[in-house]
Amino acid sequence: MPQEALADSIDELDRRVIAALQLNGRAPWSAVARWVGASETTAQRRYTALRERGLLRVIGTLELDRTREGSSMLVRVQARPGRGLEVADRFAASPDVRFVAVVTGSADLIVDFVARDNEEMMRMLFTDLPAADLITSTEAVPVIRAFTSAAMWDTGLLPPAAAADLRPASSSASCDRTDRDRTDRDRAPQALTPLEQEIITALREDGRTQISVLARRLDRAESSVARALDRLISRGILQFRTLVEPSLLGYDAEFMVWLSIKPDQLDVAGRQLARHPGTKFLGAATGRFNLAGHMVLPRRADLLHYTSDVIGTLPGLIASDVTLHLVTMKYSWHRMGRTT
Repeated sequence: MPQEALADSIDELDRRVIAALQLNGRAPWSAVARWVGASETTAQRRYTALRERGLLRVIGTLELDRTREGSSMLVRVQARPGRGLEVADRFAASPDVRFVAVVTGSADLIVDFVARDNEEMMRMLFTDLPAADLITSTEAVPVIRAFTSAAMWDTGLLPPAAAADLRPASSSASCDRTDRDRTDRDRAPQALTPLEQEIITALREDGRTQISVLARRLDRAESSVARALDRLISRGILQFRTLVEPSLLGYDAEFMVWLSIKPDQLDVAGRQLARHPGTKFLGAATGRFNLAGHMVLPRRADLLHYTSDVIGTLPGLIASDVTLHLVTMKYSWHRMGRTT
């Protein structure tokens, strides 16, 4: 479905429901209703309809920075001419791949691998690389720390006070986790208990699963599941994302920025860019690009001023690159798709 038709397929109430759930995918319907201007029943019915149409999905996501569950490797892929979509489809089918986007610019595809250790990453990149016969080149960009994650993005469709009300106390009401990270970024990653791992796996499929349902599914006591879930959320390990096409929310330009920043300015530049309202994800990395981000803007024409007024004013900027998204094939481990 074209972006224009997709955007016209929902109304403003739908968008407010999506915006509320982006702030906190497990927010109670009473709180969602308060901010969207509808009854709890109506808000829940709109969510159910959007989910059944494949336009929205709430999932639990693991913050890799805070655990020993693995690390992210962004890979910029060049495919053989005319074979990019086939390559993307093979990557999307891989259980090692968290994210796949078909893009334009200096790369054909952006792929996010997650591996537990170096041995596993070598297997993914050199031994079991999907569609290796259709790829002409790759460039690996290891993410070493996230300045902000997509789970913390605020769509801007609700008043700023909504974030303070809807988000868990452990989250920053301003949607800016960078200052909080300055105090705890050096803490050692924490290992997950077997119960915590089971909860995260279950909520990856449906982040709004009720605790009673979760307990029955895991054959655990409700009190144990509730305590473990509270621990995961309060420690910032488990967050909740609402997967939705940005165009549904009025953002027709989706892209990634690849920046080379002077090393002594990397932290300052990262924190500055993380605060921009269009930043969904931003991470420090190694290699030719030491800052990589996933961004959205209302229109592609806005990229002109974004490049000069946002990217161009970053301290220590050496070089920049932009890859525009054509389609996202996989997002947070889930294949993207919808019904018409």
